[in-house]
Amino acid sequence: MPIATVNPATGETLRTFDPFGAEEIERRLQLASDAFLRHRTTSFAERSALLNRAADLLEQDQQAIARTMTTEMGKPLAAARAEAAKCAKAMRWYAARAEALLADEHPPEADVLDSGAARAVVRYRPMGVVLAVMPWNFPLWQVVRFAAPALMAGNTGLLKHASNVPQTALYLEDLFRRAGYPQGCFQTLLVGSDAVEGILRDRRVAAATLTGSEPAGRSVASVAGDEVKKTVLELGGSDPYIVMPSADLDRAVATAVTARVQNNGQSCIAAKRFIVHTDIHDAFRDRFTAAMRDLTVGDPMDESTDVGPLATEKGREDLEQLVDDALAHGATAQCGARRPPGRDRGWFYEPTVLTGVGETMRIHREEAFGPVAALYRVGGVDEAVALANDSPFGLSSNAWTRDENEIERFSQDLEAGGVFFNGMTASHPALPFGGVKRSGYGRELSGHGIREFCNVTTLWHGTDKET
Repeated sequence: MPIATVNPATGETLRTFDPFGAEEIERRLQLASDAFLRHRTTSFAERSALLNRAADLLEQDQQAIARTMTTEMGKPLAAARAEAAKCAKAMRWYAARAEALLADEHPPEADVLDSGAARAVVRYRPMGVVLAVMPWNFPLWQVVRFAAPALMAGNTGLLKHASNVPQTALYLEDLFRRAGYPQGCFQTLLVGSDAVEGILRDRRVAAATLTGSEPAGRSVASVAGDEVKKTVLELGGSDPYIVMPSADLDRAVATAVTARVQNNGQSCIAAKRFIVHTDIHDAFRDRFTAAMRDLTVGDPMDESTDVGPLATEKGREDLEQLVDDALAHGATAQCGARRPPGRDRGWFYEPTVLTGVGETMRIHREEAFGPVAALYRVGGVDEAVALANDSPFGLSSNAWTRDENEIERFSQDLEAGGVFFNGMTASHPALPFGGVKRSGYGRELSGHGIREFCNVTTLWHGTDKET
């Protein structure tokens, strides 16, 4: 993929960028390494001031950067503004809490003495230069939720962003520069995916984090494993959305629509498989289908638009192939399953509800990255759990029920990094975020996220007395 801004609402190429050559990559690697040696010695108060200043600037830039994101990847403008606001909030959260989250830990005195020490301390120290390989779907948020904790911990960052959001990527580097971060603390690398291996193998890069596809995660993890370097991976998801008879059906339907089409359906944590108890299945199906059909598909710059275009032409083609395969194997389209009539430009696809989805269909196993919902009927909690777990992914999950026994069952048995009851999966700075199975490993956000790229160091002090 060329490094270019291509408007997904029109298919028009607006700007192209030349990838960095070997000399520029080397220069930036050295800048990052040198900056780490200085940044690691700064106080939490100094780091907090810088990150709060970045949040101030981001809030001032909110409308402009929102338009850039919408232009580059097609999310509705209101959603882009909300993403920018969320990033500023996360920056302030880490600026206020990083020192406490990384405070020295003191083991119980009895255990310290039993180890033969006079005292012992566990300290979190920064690792070094962290390479971030990030996707286009949340081009600001995905980066900030890595950058804010990494910088507060004393690390420095190198961003290899998706090639179709170069202006957003460059904005991020400029944002941290304007906030007063020293040269080299946070840099954007305009490079293709073919350059990632060489950068990751460089001795000056300590670790890597990736959000993206399973193949991309496998590639980065294999290189990092070969180099014995730490990685955090947040990969695909095919999240179940379970609705049981005791649920508030009005809220469950309304939330299901948002959960499926947020970000034009291009979210790893978007609900994708709707598993509904047979007693309420038909009512849910009819109301859900009607609401999906009523959504406005159109220009993402128009404030009245609910669903914009898919980010890339290839993304729409992949989604169409999943739907076509399901229909060919017996599924029924309750709505959608086509490009909007009369829209010859841009990569639009109508919100779609498929029923009769079965194991022979690709969509049963693969992630549908667009506004397509697969609806299933189940007879009870055992069947719901089995179907929810019948996926190679395990990022998050939703369960709608007011039955305490069902809540406990789902809490114990759903194979996912998160279980959200009677509400939509969302990420928040205070809550750890990540998956299991092929959705990846490690955690972002919360105290868990800031500690992922720290060296957990034991400081052991012997006694002056002879034993």
